[in-house]
Amino acid sequence: MKLREIIDCCSELNVTEKRCVSEDFVELVFHTEQIEEWHRILSAFLGDPQKREGQQPTSQDLEITKNTGGIRLEQTLFEKKFENGVIIAKFWPWKDKIHITLRMALLVQ
Repeated sequence: MKLREIIDCCSELNVTEKRCVSEDFVELVFHTEQIEEWHRILSAFLGDPQKREGQQPTSQDLEITKNTGGIRLEQTLFEKKFENGVIIAKFWPWKDKIHITLRMALLVQ
């Protein structure tokens, strides 16, 4: 699985800022009004969230995200193992309640 395969399925959604799109890391900013559609697409590839917004992160959540900025209470975490590694995706809501940063990483294990 490649991160670009997931991003290609999101091409019809509005991205307000493309900070990084590489083979092993993606960082995009979008508006909160599209969160349900982003959630639907990520769930199709990665399954239900490992950690939902408002849920305390487990020690496993903290460990898997430590090299990508960690995970906090207000964030959502997706995680799925593939033959080439683990893909994690995180929704980082902004305090302005208008924007969300999506960070995805391919972690080779």
